[in-house]
Amino acid sequence: MKPRRIRQIFWWLLLVSILTISIFLALGSPTSQMVIAAVTHLEAAPGEILYRSQTKLDDQSGHVWQAVLFKQVYPGEGMSLNLRLVGFPNSAELIHPQPLKITTASGKVFTAADVFLDEAPAPTIGQYDFKDVLPQLPTEPLQLGIPLPGQNFINISVPESVVREWHELLSSKS
Repeated sequence: MKPRRIRQIFWWLLLVSILTISIFLALGSPTSQMVIAAVTHLEAAPGEILYRSQTKLDDQSGHVWQAVLFKQVYPGEGMSLNLRLVGFPNSAELIHPQPLKITTASGKVFTAADVFLDEAPAPTIGQYDFKDVLPQLPTEPLQLGIPLPGQNFINISVPESVVREWHELLSSKS
């Protein structure tokens, strides 16, 4: 084989390798977390409006949790705002009633009261009153700490984009 032909093959293989690597990088690394959430609203009963933001988030052990923030607006009665966390299979069983610990990126700590005073619909479900907490939260990444027996917590990271969406849901008007 001529040296010129070898150089052409080398450059062609180099180009194909660069393109292949670029495509894999564009698709994202396997450790990156893609968060997709959307605010939806519907009329649950005449005059009762339900706004909802739903997304999936990972805890520190890699278990997936569904996070649903929902606001119910009742005619003439005001509104409720709750965050429901639903653990997928193999998630830890939660104890009730225990407050949710919310830590901002700047280190400020808030708590949200457990709505399930005795028993949840399933052992991996927690629901927390966010009505007074969300207006105080800055639009920055958060860490949710679900208490377990002893001093242990399940820690769930919430990206800034989801926190922004939660604030959008809070300001939604019927």
